[in-house]
Amino acid sequence: MNIVVVGAGAIGSLFGGLLASHHQVTLLGRQQHMQAVKDYGLKITGKTTLHVQLNAVTSAQDINDTPDLILLTVKAYDTKNAVQDIRTLLGENSLVLTLQNGLDNLEIITSILGIKNILAGVTTHGAILEKPGTILHTGKGTTSIGELHGQQTTRLKKLVHEFNKAGIETRVTSSIQKEIWMKAIVNASINTLTALFECKNGVLDENPLLHRFVEIICAESTQIAQTHNIPIRYEEAIQRTKEVINQTSENRSSMLQSLDKKKPTEIQAITGALINKGKQQGCTTEINQIIYQVISSLDNYK
Repeated sequence: MNIVVVGAGAIGSLFGGLLASHHQVTLLGRQQHMQAVKDYGLKITGKTTLHVQLNAVTSAQDINDTPDLILLTVKAYDTKNAVQDIRTLLGENSLVLTLQNGLDNLEIITSILGIKNILAGVTTHGAILEKPGTILHTGKGTTSIGELHGQQTTRLKKLVHEFNKAGIETRVTSSIQKEIWMKAIVNASINTLTALFECKNGVLDENPLLHRFVEIICAESTQIAQTHNIPIRYEEAIQRTKEVINQTSENRSSMLQSLDKKKPTEIQAITGALINKGKQQGCTTEINQIIYQVISSLDNYK
């Protein structure tokens, strides 16, 4: 397959590098990182050790071939601009797979591209852009991919097969909306606290007070999901959250990395979206609102 990774930061580069073992992959990302990849190749260390040569560009206009798959890993606040930029690249059968954080990406993507060739996924891998050209794979996780209508199509199964062949443990899901909500709950419970307390994910399990905060955020967020007819039980959500903390204990969350680099966070797409959806149904959102207000005061989003 001809694959283009749009928003090739830590996770996008990790997936792109692994998929390059069997496919033609082009990374589309920021200048410094892309230049380093062009000059020296992409280096992945940590849980995965890999050094691979692949295409790297900084603009969709630099891509000449029609992709079979676009892997969308941009930050949620860049979704609209990124999708508008790639519209001209898409062929009739080109697939777009979003692997982003946040609750509102699909609504934005489908409003621009329609729903026909859109797939959605979530992943619990942890990765850090250690320096331009080098990705530190801090935690091996799992990936779930699904059709928006929930059917297990041939194209979906083929894509999952290719991901697994590349070493990305992936499964088909028939309930991708539930998975997206679950990922948002996990992120709201982990990313926000690690950003506030400037700690690695594993500290949330080691520190009793932070562990309790995780439980409280997880409980409030799960109640919000349930009012939107998303069948997630608290016990299920807290178990998944603890699994991710354990799998990525050495990871510095993407939200913490953004604050470290004085870049915008995805607080609006994660906690902000949960608050908005909670208010729609008259839910209590007090804990998430406090977290949102504090991180927003630190955020560099303009």
